[in-house]
Amino acid sequence: MVMKRLLGIVVMMWAGIASVFAEEKDTRTGVFHPSFHTLQTKINGNDQLPPVIMMDSDDVLTISFDELASDRRYMRYELLHCNALWQRDALLSPEYVDGFNEGYVNDYSFSRATLVQYVHYEIKIPDPEMKIKLSGNYLLRVYDEGNPDETLLQVRFSVCEPLMTATASVTSRTDIDYNQSHQQLTVGVDAKGVSVNNILTDVILTVEQNGRQDNIVSINHPTRIAGTVAWWEHVPALIFSAGNEYRRMEIISTNYPGMGVAAIDYVDPLYHITLNTDLPRSGEPYIFDSTQKGRFRVREYNSDSPDTEADYIMTHFSLEMPELINTDIFLDGDFTSRRFNPGSLMVYNRATGLYEAAVLLKQGAYNYEYLTVPRGSVTGSTAQVEGDFYPTANEYLVKVYLREPGARYDRMVGVTSVTAGV
Repeated sequence: MVMKRLLGIVVMMWAGIASVFAEEKDTRTGVFHPSFHTLQTKINGNDQLPPVIMMDSDDVLTISFDELASDRRYMRYELLHCNALWQRDALLSPEYVDGFNEGYVNDYSFSRATLVQYVHYEIKIPDPEMKIKLSGNYLLRVYDEGNPDETLLQVRFSVCEPLMTATASVTSRTDIDYNQSHQQLTVGVDAKGVSVNNILTDVILTVEQNGRQDNIVSINHPTRIAGTVAWWEHVPALIFSAGNEYRRMEIISTNYPGMGVAAIDYVDPLYHITLNTDLPRSGEPYIFDSTQKGRFRVREYNSDSPDTEADYIMTHFSLEMPELINTDIFLDGDFTSRRFNPGSLMVYNRATGLYEAAVLLKQGAYNYEYLTVPRGSVTGSTAQVEGDFYPTANEYLVKVYLREPGARYDRMVGVTSVTAGV
């Protein structure tokens, strides 16, 4: 009965504003069923790394998630190959997978001593029954055995064959301002030992800032070539808004308030945690904070097995600022899968004068920030709420792809990351 009541609450939260948003038919990481939560990736057990594994290595990608349920669900998954821009390419599964492109989600465990019952699932890549044959971008799609056409959730990851060496540097002395509100990257790619028909057109770079999916940059055509090294210097597309350090909060206990917590209440059938009301930081001085760039870590203060012993808590966010016209505010962080949808939307409450959101979260430590998105746009901005400060320690992930003439897919041939100020 408690589980049915909780699921009813979650479904109503999604449905209440579903008419405003429709889940896009895209290839971005996301959850599409309201009973699934806490979608996370780890590389060799490390939850602070981007989902990239090296070919012919011992790397293991673990994809984990929970379903709010008392019984296990019989699910399978498939791998879909994508190009450098995360669009489905024309490859057939036997071309990139050795074996049947159909994995079983058999690694599961039940929650223990929690108010909210759930089943914790894990998928490990590579799967010995599904050997990946090609490098590039992959989308892992999870579906119910009884309804294979409905996607329950999906996850992006990449497989790299490290044939090219990439280097990157970042500076706040940009081509549009000097130590103000932007950061600019310079990228070099050494193709030594690799046969490239035309490095001006065949090599593609993508750059991500802090794991965000709304402002990914894709470029080719280097500005200069020195020997075997192609350089991208003074490229306008490689100038990013500097943003601010992520906000942090901890909901690791229902007995005492953690970081950023204002109140803890039990409202049948679960605990509610109200966070301190946030204020805009755009007009405040920059303050450095060592954060995890929008990631989260599942944690329960009294447990050594938080994957199955951490509880779910309704977490209430609030932001005090005037209502924006024709602009929405979204929570950004890995816990929202970096999507602008009903699950991450802040709703303005005229009675309180606050932007508010209630999100069902597993106990843990979380990073988050607020992004403004003009209606009709798909790109968020940090300027209005968080501010843009040149010293911000942003993390940039650079991926290198090779699109050979006549080839039917983009090979991922290099990867590197750089953090501003480090």
